[in-house]
This record gives sequence, C-alpha cells and structure tokens, in this order.
Amino acid sequence: MKAARRQKIRELLQTKPFVSLKELTVMFPDVTSMTLRRDIEYFESQGELIKVRNGARSMKFITATADENYRRREKENESSKRAIASAALPFIEKGKCLFFDSGSTIMQLATVMADDTYNIITPSPNVSMKLIEKQHPIVTIIGGILNRDSISVTGDLSIEALKSTVIDIAFIVPSGYSAKNGFSCGNYSECELKSYVIKNARKVIMLIDASKYDKEFPYTFGRLSDVDVVVTDSDFAKRYPESEKISVIHTEKPGLREHVSKCIPIEI
Repeated sequence: MKAARRQKIRELLQTKPFVSLKELTVMFPDVTSMTLRRDIEYFESQGELIKVRNGARSMKFITATADENYRRREKENESSKRAIASAALPFIEKGKCLFFDSGSTIMQLATVMADDTYNIITPSPNVSMKLIEKQHPIVTIIGGILNRDSISVTGDLSIEALKSTVIDIAFIVPSGYSAKNGFSCGNYSECELKSYVIKNARKVIMLIDASKYDKEFPYTFGRLSDVDVVVTDSDFAKRYPESEKISVIHTEKPGLREHVSKCIPIEI
C-alpha cells in the first residue's frame, strides 16, 4: 500500500509544480494527514520536492525554471560579457590563488582564459565544470547550500572553507551597481560570501556590463572603495566620478573586433 501510494505521489510530482496536502487527502481518503506529511518528508529527503506551507513544490519544475532562467541570463549581453572577460585576462596570474565568482560573465572568463596551471577556487558548479574542460588548472569548488537561481554555492560552510584560503585575486560579478548603494545582489547568502571575499582578497577585480549600471538589489556587498579594478564595456568612469581613485578598464567593440582601450597592471 505504501509503495503504491508513494508511486502515485511521485507521478503527481512529475505533472504538477505544486501539490497541496488537501489534494493528497482527497486522493487518499483512507490515509491520515500525518502519514501524508511523512510521505512529503520522504520525498523531500529524496530531493524530489521542497516542503512548503500546506503542501510541496516539485523539484522537477523548480530545477527546470532555474535552468531556463540561467540559460536566458547566459545569453543576455553575451558579446559584452565576452569582451569584459577578455579584458580581465591580464589579471589572471600563475602562482596566485584566484577566486572565480558565479555568473555568466565568469563563465566567459573561464572559457577564454588560457589552459595553464592556475589555482582557482569557486562557489559555482557551472564555472568549475567549464574550467575542468582544460587540462592544467587546479580547481577547488567550495561546499555549502546551492542557490538554484544563480547556480552558486553559499552559506556558512562556504565561508568556513574560505577562512583557510588566502585569496590573491578575486574576480567578482555584481547583479547591479549604483552610486548610492554600491555593488549589490538579490540573495543574502551570496551577499555574505561576496562580502567576505572582497574583505579578505588581496586584490579585487569587479566585472560589470552596462546593463547593470544604476541597478539596485536588496543586499549590498561592496563599495568602489573595496575594489581595485573595474572591468566594464561602457564609460563607467564618466558616469560615476567616484571611481576616479581606482583603475577602470574599458572595452570597445568596433564592429566584430574587440579590444582593450586601457590595461593597468596590478602588483601583489
């Protein structure tokens, strides 16, 4: 009986994004609500649903939506992100510990960088998979809770892992920047991780395309004063005069040709 009931619930989770406890009690009138709650807990332990108030959300639909959103963001401003990644290449140094943030711009960086003996730590499963397509980088992915929206690992475990790591150069991507609120993102755990990295890295390289200018998100993780270099595809320095004390690398794209108009090396 239990096996047959759970099989029916599993089939329901494959067809509906949300299943209510009330719906299950109607479907199984001879089963107590306590037993049905235990069924929900069982499927949660199997990673097939997330328990919410009065029911459960199917992981099939959560994962599909998250993947669709990530793929959409990956294609947005793709040429600009590729140009920004190319402009950031001079700051990737062998013999240093590099932190690669999550995000589609970092995916471009992982794609265009040379196949060499770099030591890279990242919270991003996607970035780590892109990096290990190369033969020589040493890649460490930190543990923690996976954010389905950004495909990034965050939380206390992530920060604990970084406490034993000396980060020489961090490549960070914000969700937005404004003169008032600084660099921000929409997830508190990601904010904590980015903030920790910025405070503890010896050098911070911020990668941001113009679509993120004047965008504000709930959680600020850094200010311009926390950053050594901003790499961007538009005139950041003129738009934000407060950036005059840091290096701003501006990419230009005449036609299909992409080049760096200014490249300022940094010393560690």
